[in-house]
Amino acid sequence: MPDIKPRKTLFNPELKRRGIYVLPNLFTTAALFAGFYAIVQAMNGQFEQASMAIFIAMVLDGLDGRVARLTRTQSAFGAEYDSLSDMVSFGVAPALVAYEWALRPLGKWGWIAAFVYCVGAALRLARFNTTLEVIDKRYFQGLPSPAAAALVAGFVWLMIDIGVDPASLRWVALVITAFAGLTMISNFRYYSFKDINLRKSVPFIVIAAIALGFVLVSSYPPGVLFALFVVYALSGYVLACGRLIRR
Repeated sequence: MPDIKPRKTLFNPELKRRGIYVLPNLFTTAALFAGFYAIVQAMNGQFEQASMAIFIAMVLDGLDGRVARLTRTQSAFGAEYDSLSDMVSFGVAPALVAYEWALRPLGKWGWIAAFVYCVGAALRLARFNTTLEVIDKRYFQGLPSPAAAALVAGFVWLMIDIGVDPASLRWVALVITAFAGLTMISNFRYYSFKDINLRKSVPFIVIAAIALGFVLVSSYPPGVLFALFVVYALSGYVLACGRLIRR
């Protein structure tokens, strides 16, 4: 009898289906929900809630990466999902909040500033993903998109809290929005805080300083958070000027 060759099947038992880690992606999904919620609230004219939702998304975005590294559940899927979530929460949502709050009456200049911010966030995320393996982990190249989002959302939140009419701040909002977008795609270096080891013991004064920071933020969240991110956004320019002076 002639040899009968076994038929090839599409199923290969040696190939295992790749699963998805639940815990870090749960934080990413929560951050995505917060960003989507900010968009919905901005469309409904609830700009204070929208700004707060962006800050919540920023906290959740910071946790998903930490959780993935601590539990050793990093994956390519998680990295891509995180980038897509960041684009919604820190790219589209802040641009829409700024546009609906103050930039709409400026006509084309308003939506151009909002688009500059949005495309800046997209380019910033794309550059970060493609240069992740070759850049110095201690520094970001360009203002990180969560910090840029906090700068825009913090400004809106603070002005609403102190009762300033957005009609008097349209051009200021335009400058801040465009500044955040352009700084994201700049080559200025920003400290990443990624070299902080959470498993390493630290002096008691560090814990006391962290507790003091929480007290300071809770005393007046809109003003303190906005001031912190203004300082962080300007730190890249200060470092660049320092390097020029040394040269």
